[in-house]
Amino acid sequence: MTTAVDVAVIDYGMGNLHSVAKALQRVAPKANVWVGDDPAIIRRATRVVYPGVGAIRDCMGEVRRRGLDEVIVEVARSKPLLGICVGMQGLMHHSSENNGIDCLDVFPDEVVFFGDAFAKDACLSSAQQRLKVPHMGWNTVQQCHPHPLWKGIKNNARFYFVHSYFVGAKSCLSTVGITQYGLDIAAAIARDNIFAVQFHPEKSHRDGLQLLDNFMQWDGNYSC
Repeated sequence: MTTAVDVAVIDYGMGNLHSVAKALQRVAPKANVWVGDDPAIIRRATRVVYPGVGAIRDCMGEVRRRGLDEVIVEVARSKPLLGICVGMQGLMHHSSENNGIDCLDVFPDEVVFFGDAFAKDACLSSAQQRLKVPHMGWNTVQQCHPHPLWKGIKNNARFYFVHSYFVGAKSCLSTVGITQYGLDIAAAIARDNIFAVQFHPEKSHRDGLQLLDNFMQWDGNYSC
């Protein structure tokens, strides 16, 4: 008899999966939290988390090598999916990192480098252009659209970020949360049964745990 999996955390060899799994187990102690790369188990799970840290070339290479690309795209059409950090970036059309990498094309957006974006924006002050890359630390997130995963989280709550590449909030039509680091960044995006964040909820204390708790209770329904 196959044990039901309440949430599958996709393991493709990149990311602090144990921190994510531990945080999910904390907010849902009775849930069966599974970590692995078996496509069959991922397909059977009630909900799925797609995490990641590191270079997008390595991440996408491992996702494709393990045959997880088709599974993630399938899940993105069928059940609650949470993308975290590079997992969010992997859902985009393309990333400029590593001389350009095609991603999963679930969203039609481009992932760009902070340094390039700063250099191209003539409206930025000299102080903004000198902001350190990677963007690392706590930033407020403006909830620009309501969503079930914002339940119990105040607008402009602080979350923890670590990244050198980002999706522009103004160009991404799916943006539901914005943070500011010289430019407006898509801190959270959502469409149908997908919610993805550039920050790390598992490292963001109370509000991060609240978001994960909301995800574990979310049925995947959302309309903007």
